Amino acid sequence: MADIYVAPKEIKIKKAPVKTVASRRTPSKRNTRIEAIRKKLARGTSISDLIRQHHKHVWGAFVARPRGVNFESQDDREKIILLLRRHWITNVRWIGIALLMSLAPLLLSQAPFLAGFPPRFQLAALVSWYLLVLAYVIQQTLSWFFNVGIITNQRVVDIDFFNLIHKRISDADLDKIQDITFNINGALRTIFNYGSVYIQTAAEKPELSFENVPDPALVTKVLEKLTAKNE
Repeated sequence: MADIYVAPKEIKIKKAPVKTVASRRTPSKRNTRIEAIRKKLARGTSISDLIRQHHKHVWGAFVARPRGVNFESQDDREKIILLLRRHWITNVRWIGIALLMSLAPLLLSQAPFLAGFPPRFQLAALVSWYLLVLAYVIQQTLSWFFNVGIITNQRVVDIDFFNLIHKRISDADLDKIQDITFNINGALRTIFNYGSVYIQTAAEKPELSFENVPDPALVTKVLEKLTAKNE
């Protein structure tokens, strides 16, 4: 009779080795892309990534790496990173004034006191008036186009254009920049995202300013990365 208190002998079962397919599988494209994104985030966003979405047209207010643009005293190895002008919305005021000036002769032609003037005098006055309007439009256009702030890989340049015979150029090397701040105040500036950037320097001119430029926060980021790179 079998002894029920005796433990039965252990039966050892040999398990077949499990083949791991993952060890021979190459990384998927998705994993490779995720890893590339992680490495990119670890390095931080570059200047090229910050300004990639902005156009390069020379007539823009925020021009990234403009082509075919040079300025006085530019070095051979100096490259323009940003070209900044006043936001386009700031031109609405003088454009409205120019339109009112253009319509003024049509309104004044109905005035009875002008009917007594000779036709030649009226024609000469009309031509002179529209030449004045044209000169006003050209002056305002040139003022907007040539009043620029330039950020290069070596320095910042502030060009103040007053007229064809009077302009002022101030610059400071990147290693002399001490502090960068920007200011956006008012509903209109907040809606259209434009404001002023103030640059404290240790150069001859202690402060440079870019007035009413688009996206001042982005301009500040670019300047901070450039100054950190040159330290």
